[in-house]
Amino acid sequence: MLWSAEVPFNDLPAAPPHGIDLEPKPILKAAIESRTALATLAQAARLLPNPDVLIQAIPILEAQASSEIENIVTTADELFKHVDTGGGDHATKEALRYRTALFAGVEAIKERPLSARTAALICSRLQGREIDVRSIPGTRIANPASGTIVYAPPEGAALIRAKLADWERFAHGSDDLDPLVRMAVAHYQFEAIHPFHDGNGRTGRILNILMLMEAGLLDQPVLHLSRPIIARKNDYYRLLRAVTAEGAWIDWVLYMLEVVRDAAASTTSKIAAIRICQSTLAERARAASPAGRDAQFLDVLFERPYCRIATVTERCRVSRQTASTWLHALVEAGLLYQVKVGRELLFVNHEFLHVLTRAD
Repeated sequence: MLWSAEVPFNDLPAAPPHGIDLEPKPILKAAIESRTALATLAQAARLLPNPDVLIQAIPILEAQASSEIENIVTTADELFKHVDTGGGDHATKEALRYRTALFAGVEAIKERPLSARTAALICSRLQGREIDVRSIPGTRIANPASGTIVYAPPEGAALIRAKLADWERFAHGSDDLDPLVRMAVAHYQFEAIHPFHDGNGRTGRILNILMLMEAGLLDQPVLHLSRPIIARKNDYYRLLRAVTAEGAWIDWVLYMLEVVRDAAASTTSKIAAIRICQSTLAERARAASPAGRDAQFLDVLFERPYCRIATVTERCRVSRQTASTWLHALVEAGLLYQVKVGRELLFVNHEFLHVLTRAD
């Protein structure tokens, strides 16, 4: 296979790679470790008294990290602050669209298997407008520091759709390939096709989560997969390119298996810390106010760490005055603090936010 970084890679082979054993002993061993870590995570998530806490929180952390990989820089704190309004600065709004896209993808695979159509839906949600495959030639991927072209993806809408059809067939292959290995190969393939003008990296990382869910390795989108990628971001891009340039599949698959293992272990640790935080806050809230005995109220404080009076009113079916009294009682007790965003007063579960955003 001849390849040049500056020439569109129209001859990108379909997956799986021909003549390469994708499951030598090191990969099988790493896959077992990663599957074990995912099973531990799934069990920990099921034991949470209110799984919605995790389902709301982890996609926001993932949105922040996956966006950061693409140099869209905001903070998890800003995302939690604006999650109900979609506000904030440009980077915050763009990162929040990642969460929207993830949930759209989750709903889509409940109705039909993962497909190129799912990928287009996800990318459209990321961009905030309807997106189709690239039709204009000239896309080149360059090193951001030097400006040197490192890759030219396939060109031509018809060819790109054909490559996506190959990717889709591989994603649902009937062979015995381990689903984690399949995910790693499919992720390279999608990124190499680079089907859309923008948003391919974030779309591809959402597709990873959806593939794990379809394989039955995750019940909900609660894997913070982008965090270990950020920790080894240079390796991520180097190893992607090495597959193209050298056929270095084994190193790439091992890297992705390690990412899954580390992400699962980190998220499991995060769940344990969340449970402790929930238990501690509930005990202190009961001592501080009658509101602390309302389980629905306590759930709201963790589902929405930046909490609005209106949210408590709706969820707990109490008057606005009662909701305000409950929240202010916990402010007086030091369990929440209040902050004004625009004209609105928000009540912040700061201890929970610290648990979510700290490095474990």
